[in-house]
Amino acid sequence: MITLRGVVLRAGVRVLLSGADAHVGPGDRVGLVGRNGAGKTTLLRTLAGQARPAAGTITRGGEVGYLPQDPAAADPHLTVTDRVLSARGLHEAVRALRAAGEQMADPALRDRAMARYARAEAEFQARGGYAAEAEAARIAAGLGLPDHVLHRPVGTLSGGQRRRVELARILFAERGTLLLDEPTNHLDADSVAWLRGFLAEYRHGLVVISHDTGLLADTVNRVWHLDPDRAALEVHNTGWETYLADRAAAERGLARQRAAAERKAASLHAQADRMRARSSTAVRARDMARRADRMLEGLAPARRAAKVARIRLPEPAPCGRTPLGAVSLAKSYGDLAVLRGVDLAVDRGERLIVLGLNGAGKTTLLRILAGVERPDAGRVVHGHGLRLGYFAQEHDTLDPHRTVGRNLAAAAPHLSAAEVRGVLGSFLFTGDDVDKPAGVLSGGEKTRLALAGLVASAANVLLLDEPTNNLDPASRAEVLDAVAAYRGAVVMVTHDENAVEALRPDRVLVLPDGVEDLWGPDYADLVGLA
Repeated sequence: MITLRGVVLRAGVRVLLSGADAHVGPGDRVGLVGRNGAGKTTLLRTLAGQARPAAGTITRGGEVGYLPQDPAAADPHLTVTDRVLSARGLHEAVRALRAAGEQMADPALRDRAMARYARAEAEFQARGGYAAEAEAARIAAGLGLPDHVLHRPVGTLSGGQRRRVELARILFAERGTLLLDEPTNHLDADSVAWLRGFLAEYRHGLVVISHDTGLLADTVNRVWHLDPDRAALEVHNTGWETYLADRAAAERGLARQRAAAERKAASLHAQADRMRARSSTAVRARDMARRADRMLEGLAPARRAAKVARIRLPEPAPCGRTPLGAVSLAKSYGDLAVLRGVDLAVDRGERLIVLGLNGAGKTTLLRILAGVERPDAGRVVHGHGLRLGYFAQEHDTLDPHRTVGRNLAAAAPHLSAAEVRGVLGSFLFTGDDVDKPAGVLSGGEKTRLALAGLVASAANVLLLDEPTNNLDPASRAEVLDAVAAYRGAVVMVTHDENAVEALRPDRVLVLPDGVEDLWGPDYADLVGLA
């Protein structure tokens, strides 16, 4: 249970929320919505206790499970199973069971080991035992973490898999209220469907931020709309579809009311203008004009359309016929081979889509091509005139300690300070936003900042790893239009079918086997599984 009383949130001098009152109780499944930059992530972090409100109080009754957009890194040496079990403290009991079981094989240690085993098993059973362990495995499987991954160290997983592990841990914890920020990021279609079913049946409190309207339609029974124009939290005690219908009806009603008032005010002003010509009616004309003005002042302000970043990817710099290639790339993490002899040649203006299940090495391939990681074997070949632009799904290209302005200046050192501000303004970073540390930005804002760096780069080969994650529908459409219009070469990893349509791939590379082929409709079914 979470209760807000008079909560005020600020971002610098800007007020995000002013005097909000709201409540989340058992059975409440709240969809927290609002345009990018409205303060949704800030509000969720504050509900989780990760930040303090500028004023007001937040009362938490019971446990809270919080999934941020960029989860904190777990111990990379911890196995997936142990990481998930740690949500209920089961991992220590399991470790103790394993250690005691191994010692029982030594006759000299057997008696003491049996006693330790009995104590560890009692602790294990007290925390749920084998039923809880099976439940953890069921949740992990539902989120697309297969059995062979469960015993691997977390540090060997892809970024998408690590996020699934953190989501599995939160869901397994059975804490009272779940706070989930874009939980479907990096999930394939089957995992999204499983998550929808899990959340729809969740009987404790839930607050979820998501641009997945299907998830909201299937799960939420209340909607909180964060309105940045009024710094207000609108509470709607309805499901998603009813909320949309009511909101559309209210906006149509306000529009009709405004139009009628404007017509009446215009008529009064016209009549007042005619009456001013005669001295006997001049006073009445002035009163009539004032009444018309008051009529307009009393109207509710028209809802402003959300601002959308105007994204135009760079005009590519001249380059040779094959600006980027790779020969026999291999990469392993421990005993797990992720890439096995991948060959690649990206020609000028070519469009390549990389497909494969989670953990197949898609992100690893892009990181190696971008020079962020080194292969164990093979090499990356830079052709004549290559200028790379890299968009990382985990926003690795951003320095969280640098300001928004300094991040862009580092990505595009040829820009003047005025030009940096101009580019950032087109991506909706204005005023004090330019001086905020990148680490406090929401996922959508980080995506916009990373894209701003690409726009200023004059790159002729773009490496794009899930570029539409975290974006609202309008911003996502802008990115897709920009990808469609870009004239340079693109290597893209995505599970977004609309992104593939915008890319119009020439070729496809399927991992982990490194099979390369011409793009065809038969490959479209693999996109949702990517």
